[in-house]
Amino acid sequence: MNLSDFEKTNYSGLYVSKVAHPTFGKKYIARFQHERKRYVKVLGYTKKDNLTKKSALNLMQKFKDSIVIEDKKTNIEMKQIISDNAKPENIDEIQKLKSENDLMRSILGEFQEHDKDSLKDGIQKLYDAEELKQYQIELIKLQNYLENENKRMIILFEGRDASGKGGAIRRITRYMNNKHYRIVALGKPTETQKNQWFLQRYIEHFPTGGEIVLFDRSWYNRAMVEPIFGFCTQEEYEIFMEDVVNFEQDLVRQGMILIKLYFSVSKAEQKRRFDRRINDPLRQWKFSEVDMQAQDLWGEFSEKKYEMLRRTNSRSAPWHIVRSDDKHKARLEAVKIILNSVDYDGRNYALDFQPNEKVNISVQKELMQMRKSQNY
Repeated sequence: MNLSDFEKTNYSGLYVSKVAHPTFGKKYIARFQHERKRYVKVLGYTKKDNLTKKSALNLMQKFKDSIVIEDKKTNIEMKQIISDNAKPENIDEIQKLKSENDLMRSILGEFQEHDKDSLKDGIQKLYDAEELKQYQIELIKLQNYLENENKRMIILFEGRDASGKGGAIRRITRYMNNKHYRIVALGKPTETQKNQWFLQRYIEHFPTGGEIVLFDRSWYNRAMVEPIFGFCTQEEYEIFMEDVVNFEQDLVRQGMILIKLYFSVSKAEQKRRFDRRINDPLRQWKFSEVDMQAQDLWGEFSEKKYEMLRRTNSRSAPWHIVRSDDKHKARLEAVKIILNSVDYDGRNYALDFQPNEKVNISVQKELMQMRKSQNY
């Protein structure tokens, strides 16, 4: 409830809700502040009069008294601990622990009331965001360079369902100038597009000078998804696999900066993410009929992935394999790959641009791993 939902009483710092709150058994709510902390308590009344306000005052005073008593108790206990551990080094250690505890409380508030794993996850996300932010600054420099030099960039994001492509795209573009980038995620082709040259509907979205286009799935749908689900013939698949390398070489020869990222998620991690989508109301919209088949068709997708990487990796347009079981590390490596593709102005050489070889995997290493196991 917001402060606007309360009205001030004659007592300093004490507020009572304007209406009986249905969530709390149609009872009135008291709100007050103590030591810069705000407290809300349920009053045992369904109507509001002077008795209600008096009850709210008593409730506030009783609670404040309990806080004071608790503080005194804590101080007594602390003095007892110090007395029992009277060595100077023990006293210093206790004071240090108390300072750390006070600092943690000032930041996290009543952290004991929250789930431990949720707190750890939330704090880790803050650390991850701060680490990534330095590289996001570099992405803005890269974008400015492309605009000033009138250069064009295409970034392809490929990978199995739930491999982390969308999350990576959001982090990469978060602080970019939205006038100079576009995210393209094409749906099913129309009847007209089905009768066109396959690559034509992608070319329509290619960048102009100074622009970046990020494809959330790309023409490589024809290399993996379409043949598995019967959306193209075997002949159409073979024609694409034979022609795509030359097509990309022509793009690069004409000045296009082409970056191909493949997010490689393990079978176990994909299942965990699917289960989370099913059980989490905030993520259920992400789950689709295709997702339901992804685990059952893992072997078929692995075969097509292997052929795609083997046959379409080239010197002018290489694949960059990003192991994506750890989302943050995958996003960080994807950003590094993009930044390392261009010698832009003003690079911050204090940052580490070296690839993490456990996450940023060469195509040869990925293919070797897949020959041993289809886990990726």
